[in-house]
Amino acid sequence: MKRRRLVLMMTSAILIVAFSLAGCRSTPMGNEMTQETNQKETTSGPASSKVEETAAPSAFKQSPYLDGIGLPPVQERLPKEPKLTNELPKDALNYEIGTYGGKLRTVRTDPISDSDIFTIENEPLVNSPGLMGEEITPNVLKAYKVSDDQKEFTFTLREGMRWSDGELVTVDDVRFAVEDVLFNKELTTTFPLWLKSTAYADDKPLTFTVLDNNTFKISFDHPYGGFLMQLAVQGWRGYTDFLKPKHFLQKYHVKYTPLEKLEPLIKEAGFGPGEWTKLFTSKDVLNIESTQPKAVGFPVLSPYMQVKAGTVIEFERNPYYFKIDAKGNQLPYIDKLESTMVQNVETAVLKVMGGEVDHSYEYVTIPKVAMLKENEKKGHYKVYINKLHRTANDIHLNLTYEDPVWRQVVRDVRFRKALNLALNKKEFVNSIFLGFAKPSSIEGTDRNLEEAGRLLDEMGLVKGPDGFRLGPEGKKFIIPFEVSSYYDDFIQLGELVVEQWKEVGLQVTLKKIENSLWNSRVQSNQLQATIMFTPGPVQWARQEWGQNLWAPLWDKWWNTSGKQGEEPPAEAKALFNAIFKLRELPLQEALKKREDIRKNIGENYWYYIHSEDIVAPVAVNEKIGNFTDKGWGIAQNFAGEQWFFRN
Repeated sequence: MKRRRLVLMMTSAILIVAFSLAGCRSTPMGNEMTQETNQKETTSGPASSKVEETAAPSAFKQSPYLDGIGLPPVQERLPKEPKLTNELPKDALNYEIGTYGGKLRTVRTDPISDSDIFTIENEPLVNSPGLMGEEITPNVLKAYKVSDDQKEFTFTLREGMRWSDGELVTVDDVRFAVEDVLFNKELTTTFPLWLKSTAYADDKPLTFTVLDNNTFKISFDHPYGGFLMQLAVQGWRGYTDFLKPKHFLQKYHVKYTPLEKLEPLIKEAGFGPGEWTKLFTSKDVLNIESTQPKAVGFPVLSPYMQVKAGTVIEFERNPYYFKIDAKGNQLPYIDKLESTMVQNVETAVLKVMGGEVDHSYEYVTIPKVAMLKENEKKGHYKVYINKLHRTANDIHLNLTYEDPVWRQVVRDVRFRKALNLALNKKEFVNSIFLGFAKPSSIEGTDRNLEEAGRLLDEMGLVKGPDGFRLGPEGKKFIIPFEVSSYYDDFIQLGELVVEQWKEVGLQVTLKKIENSLWNSRVQSNQLQATIMFTPGPVQWARQEWGQNLWAPLWDKWWNTSGKQGEEPPAEAKALFNAIFKLRELPLQEALKKREDIRKNIGENYWYYIHSEDIVAPVAVNEKIGNFTDKGWGIAQNFAGEQWFFRN
């Protein structure tokens, strides 16, 4: 124990120096980007409109990577009014005009999923620089307007914008996505809650209206003040719910291609006769599927398009990307992305230190920072310190796991309260985050083993001869944690939880499993206890407060309008209502109502949010420009088209 404390003290000292240097680091200066004429905003009461008016440079420029391959001139590939990039708040980044070229290398431990590339590729219809909702600006869209009553949202497309294969983006692409996919009951069997007029499953879906060749309107029966934030931030959903390349996908849609013509394609894809919906889904690429093999050749609006799948996934710049910098340079600056699969997190970190990775956000955890800082010069990278946009490793007990004894115990709020009282949250902050966080106040920070034991005794969970507590059926009650191998801090936290809950007589086991197996077990409701982060406690607009982990069947019931899963009890419904009610409210009102969620969790101990205000380290190639240590770390990833390699 003394040795462990010594190591922690030494590591903390190194980190204090490292974090202090990070806070003092000046952001690289250069030709500062200006936006004097970029945007025009008018506000009238609760309604608002925002129109982007990009000052067209005298000439546009393209990457030499695109020279000599038979493309139309760059000015013909850009929309009439390109988007002047603004992915980060002005006070967070002194923007440099970058230089073209290079390949950004990332690593992943999942066969098809790379979160770094996913965020770089994600393009919402509207964006929120910095991602926290202080401002909503047009992105894929040219403009938006909100009615006084917050029920109608009018959107304008960018005239002349093109898909990555050169085809024009038109309002027909929106009509196709909404009328032929979203409202097609064969393709969309359960209409998304976030696109209904309220958070209640039996309410009316949105109304869609085409106004002209570039303008459409989305209407709701009730005020929906948070709709723009839903489009910009919630779930990182991008544009793919409202914009799909009709020219590409109509070939697989029975409305446009007769079923008899689709049958050979259905058979070739390995589906049964008449299963055109499975064929369509296999061809359609959602933003969350941008790194999957089916994305190769699929038309996109994102900065890069996938050209190769496999162990190494390769992307090339989109020659029709709609964004520019203030000097008229078509973005992105970097020409290629390359994602390499590695065996585990340890290998990923070693590759970072060896200078083989240009950007790594997910695998650089706080315990690794001291070691990574020591190797910065050798590996030619920098460790930046930002704020984490989510929690890091919350503790979840599955209240809907299919075992009657388990349910009887964990659904008793006394049990959940007792376990919370047995947690030493200050130790978590010091051991897991090395002091660079604080204990969360949501469920209280006091540790009281005596009271925890009293509650367990009151429930009848008496101790057996070996000191471990027995369940109501007289057998030893075991809490079996299974955690993903994706993050090493999950194991560190799990080991502490095992020790701390043992002090009140509970036997807790801990097992690390491969991430894809963990995902499948979550989806099939097979995990009893696990550790995973949640965005909700930090990002006010997010609806993910761990419901899919601590109550998968209740969550499924809520999201399928009661068609699947199990109906939650009244107190859980109250929580779900509070979470989804936030979407209807503008920012300031939502922030006030958000306290209802925290209060509900504090009273019911649905899951354990033990730490807050956590930092987010990231390792980045030392030559990359337009990177900052200000603000939220995840916001940097959404600005990937702005990064460039300095010569």
